[in-house]
Amino acid sequence: MLQWRAGGLRATHGRRWSDAHVTNSQTEWWAPVERSDEVSDLFAGDTRVATAERKPSRSRGRAKQQRERKRRRRRSIWVLVVATLMVAGAAYVVVELMGGLFQGGDGQAAGVEDYTGVGHGAVEVVIKPGDTGADMAATLVEAGVVATAKAFNEAFAANPQAASIQPGTYNLLLEQPAADAVVALLNPSSRVSFSLGIPEGLTVSQIATKISEKLAIPIEEVNAALADPAAIGLPAEANNNPEGWLFPATYDIEPNATPASVLSQMTAQTVAVLTQKGVPQDQWATVLNKASMVEREARLPEDRPKVARAIENRLAKEMKLDVDATVAYGLGKPGTGLTTADMEDASNPYNTYRHLGLPPTPIASPGAASIDAVLAPAEGDWLFWVAVNLDTGETLFASTYDDHLANVAQLRAWQEANSQ
Repeated sequence: MLQWRAGGLRATHGRRWSDAHVTNSQTEWWAPVERSDEVSDLFAGDTRVATAERKPSRSRGRAKQQRERKRRRRRSIWVLVVATLMVAGAAYVVVELMGGLFQGGDGQAAGVEDYTGVGHGAVEVVIKPGDTGADMAATLVEAGVVATAKAFNEAFAANPQAASIQPGTYNLLLEQPAADAVVALLNPSSRVSFSLGIPEGLTVSQIATKISEKLAIPIEEVNAALADPAAIGLPAEANNNPEGWLFPATYDIEPNATPASVLSQMTAQTVAVLTQKGVPQDQWATVLNKASMVEREARLPEDRPKVARAIENRLAKEMKLDVDATVAYGLGKPGTGLTTADMEDASNPYNTYRHLGLPPTPIASPGAASIDAVLAPAEGDWLFWVAVNLDTGETLFASTYDDHLANVAQLRAWQEANSQ
């Protein structure tokens, strides 16, 4: 098109334009049509160049505006985030510092004084020896078991059995009504523990073995605890010897129990029993010593007060006690395995056939029945006793040595009949 127009300019009307006319024509042509379509077509190349020169400038402007808008958006987002964090932090501080004012002062959620429903989940709670109802309330609130101390204290006061709650570890529900928590603490099935049964008449060595087996720990650890009187709460009256001071009973053992904690329960129970029975403290060791012999010599309940009386009668007459069980204890062997030489061995401090008075220490852990027998022996003048049937434990008592020999003859006959 440019060529057509260029040619048309050079050959218009078939005559040659003068230079002046061309000049004037170009001047007239160029100036009026600067913005017309025809001029745009005629100088298309120059127009595209001008446009190209203007576009980068506008593009750079738009890019700069977009970058500025992005920067403003980023600043706005960060400002929003920071503001949100500041508000959240302020709210947390208010709740922590003033939560007690809004929540009753003891940690209940959203003003709840007592939970409803049946509770959920589980948590282990330790009730310590000597804890009062208020102590329990604080422990349960902290563990999330009850909503408030007030609710638990009211439930504790309303339950007549609450005072009998025992120390120990309990498995309780979370967020349960306070009244239910009291009932749970009274329920033995809530206790997280296992039982350790110690029969009457066992020695310290036998008890140590049972503890070792029950706690699944080396016997050396139990013996180490026994060697530390203070650690197991052994009274001064025991003279650092735990024999006879480990009360026979069934104990609830906590999951984290140690030999010392278990042995402490036993010594504490002995002291509690002696105190409850009104035994003067300076007589504790003597009563346990006598009761330990009663425990080992009497097989039947009705024989215990009689054996206790015979011991008292012999001591009053300054007679040697002649107790087989003490001799066997000193030698570390069963009473049925004693020999004549054992009975004559004066090197054994527990040989009451050779040494006057009580043995150096108790020879076993006596139970409550044997202690009661010592405190209230039967009335009688017996000086001798002998079991005439080793299977049933039948025992005969005598006031004279001749009657005693007759009773011993019955024992020999039983032994012969039973190939003993």
